[in-house]
Amino acid sequence: MKSTKQRVAYHIATVLGLGDRLPAPGTTAGSLPAVVGWWMAMVFLPTPAARLAATFVGAAVVFAAGIWASAAESARRGQDDPGPVVIDEVAGQWLTMAPALLLLETQTPSNLGLSAVVGFILFRFFDVAKPWPVKGFEKLPGGVGIMADDIAAGCYAAIVLAVALSLT
Repeated sequence: MKSTKQRVAYHIATVLGLGDRLPAPGTTAGSLPAVVGWWMAMVFLPTPAARLAATFVGAAVVFAAGIWASAAESARRGQDDPGPVVIDEVAGQWLTMAPALLLLETQTPSNLGLSAVVGFILFRFFDVAKPWPVKGFEKLPGGVGIMADDIAAGCYAAIVLAVALSLT
């Protein structure tokens, strides 16, 4: 029987259990709900400043909670980085989206949606490819290592998204 603390860690780490229930956990259970949730939040928030603040605060809160939850769930499962732990994708995906809020002249649902699709593809690419030094962050201990490589992948994806938005 899981304790309350273990249940909370499980639900955070697996994004309400989706990491255990859906195929391709990183993409389906982590990144896709993260980008859809980001887009929905952006559509309903009233100002660009509120959207930017929500994106950065959301990514920071998810990162901090994810360190704790992924470490706890990793220890419970006896694995260094269990596949069903997908909270790291949420933090990286939200970080990827920040340039859209800084560089889009008008933040309509459609251009935020297009940016979300491009950001999703870019983040998944960098999360899977793990170019230097992204892969090295996996070696950090515990929840920090689980979360840090996705933050690094999100930084790469954000840079490419920023360049793409600057050229349009």
